[in-house]
Amino acid sequence: MYLNKAFVIGNLTRDPERRALPSGTTVVNFAVATTRYWKDKNGVRQEDTQFHNCVAFGAQAETIAQYMRKGSSIMIEGRMQTRSWDAQDGSKKYRTEIIVDSFQFGPKREGGSSFDTGSPAPAGKPESASVPPSELETIQYPEEEINPDDIPF
Repeated sequence: MYLNKAFVIGNLTRDPERRALPSGTTVVNFAVATTRYWKDKNGVRQEDTQFHNCVAFGAQAETIAQYMRKGSSIMIEGRMQTRSWDAQDGSKKYRTEIIVDSFQFGPKREGGSSFDTGSPAPAGKPESASVPPSELETIQYPEEEINPDDIPF
């Protein structure tokens, strides 16, 4: 049995690029950035940011193009696919993408803390933030080092 599944939660690095196939199907391309944080052997906090190319089709593409902008948070579930083509200079080019099967909008910028359904807020009603944004930005990381020998399996 084989499995090709990707789950990514991150922020859009640019506004989605909306296009249409010759068949009329809507296609949207966008990139999602994810950042991993850890402490090195000296206790210095390190970070590594990865960029993931994503492609959505049909109704999902239209929804993403309508509601998502640079910096928006999103959760993507999909499959990995690598395309190749011959460049004008004669070289072979490759691009690995996540083909979106499903997605969820991420937390709202106003300080919401859970993934929402993607339905827009009713017009004229202010959204109340349950957690101030400053509390969301301060994540407490454990100070202890985890020893792999202590894991029971």
